[in-house]
Amino acid sequence: MAPGTNDDETATAGRRAHAVRLGGSAVLLAIALTAGSIAVGALRDEGGTSVAAAPSAVSPAILSSGDLDASVSSLQAHLRSQPRDFGGWATLGLAYVEQARTQGDPSRYPRAEQALKRSLDIRPGNEQALAGRAALAAARHDFDGALTYADRTLEQNPYDERALSLRIDALVELGRYADAAKAADTADSRRPGIPVFTRYAYVHELRGDVTTAERVLKQALRSASTPGDIAYVASQLGQLAWNQGEYTDALTYYARALAADDAYLPALEGRARAQAASGDEKAAVRGLEDVVARFPLPGPLVALGELYDQRGDRAKAEDQYALVDAWTALARANGVNADLDTALAAADHGDRKAALRAARAEWDRRHTVHTADALAWALHVNGQDDEALPYARRATATGYRNAAFLYHRGVIERATGHDKDARTHLAAALELNPGFSSLGAAEAREALKDLEAAA
Repeated sequence: MAPGTNDDETATAGRRAHAVRLGGSAVLLAIALTAGSIAVGALRDEGGTSVAAAPSAVSPAILSSGDLDASVSSLQAHLRSQPRDFGGWATLGLAYVEQARTQGDPSRYPRAEQALKRSLDIRPGNEQALAGRAALAAARHDFDGALTYADRTLEQNPYDERALSLRIDALVELGRYADAAKAADTADSRRPGIPVFTRYAYVHELRGDVTTAERVLKQALRSASTPGDIAYVASQLGQLAWNQGEYTDALTYYARALAADDAYLPALEGRARAQAASGDEKAAVRGLEDVVARFPLPGPLVALGELYDQRGDRAKAEDQYALVDAWTALARANGVNADLDTALAAADHGDRKAALRAARAEWDRRHTVHTADALAWALHVNGQDDEALPYARRATATGYRNAAFLYHRGVIERATGHDKDARTHLAAALELNPGFSSLGAAEAREALKDLEAAA
């Protein structure tokens, strides 16, 4: 089943758009915490993530039990009696990475590192531990390291599903999109299945080929049999639909995901965003409050703060934004590179200069559409629009259909005197996804109205 076949006004405007960017999807959750379950699923490095990963790509034996914590406890007990079981240590390391993703707990990463090191000390170069190191590196946003470990794993076993999938993720997150497409083709030829199909779809989505992305994800959903895989793929389809402004379809897919797993975080967040875009603000607030009560990650925190802002409850909004800073500090303390998260949040709800420093640092590491957009916006909020414009253009150059990117480009073009281009891209953002951000979309409409009046 090869997928290929079948000074202040401007700042205020900026703040409104980023609810979407930081959490817009199962992509961001993954990004915010483990790069979207880079450990397990297709990564989406943006505000919008999802990257909730396909559980089967991480460790089927552990995740199929339905109780990850119980599985971890069982593994720990086993390793106390069998401390030389290198495979058990590798599996435990992967389980810790998955716990960090699903429970919002970056403190699991050092534990994962220790377990994987133990496995490699017992059996140097073993495939399971190398794949685990690739997953951990990706989760910490060390994409060069993830690529290195994925390649080392594939030297041991060219058909290792985790390594094939993580190699695609790393190449995508390094901005090497052509190489990622080739890696997806290779992975599909060697190990076709949900982990590969979802990544294959995302590579096409980044090129603007939504039709292929949707077709492949639908194929993946038809082949999904476990609750975890169904929830994961259905959420990916929900995010894809939401990105195109198809909110009814998005809600249908999120309902499908939650029918399989009623606690699946990316689906809960995605449903709330689709409800907000559809005008059901009360349901959206309730949904996001439920999400952040359990997992206070940057994406849903900023999204909820934006909704509070829209209601005029500034104090509650500021509480959410402050929690983003707390998460960032915790992530950094546990070895996660959080520069992209810092740039996205601080540009609109914090220290703009810190946002720019973080965005520049992230751009120095990797050139993706998401880092280009983050740097463009950080430059914009710091009043450096002439420097921002080339990055805003680069963020939209692949054809990736992202309303927030188009909005940012339009705002920056307006600030640099390119009024005709600004009208084009602001209109495109609203046509593509008119609810990409309730406040940001309203400001885009107002800016577009002003531009058309002055034309």
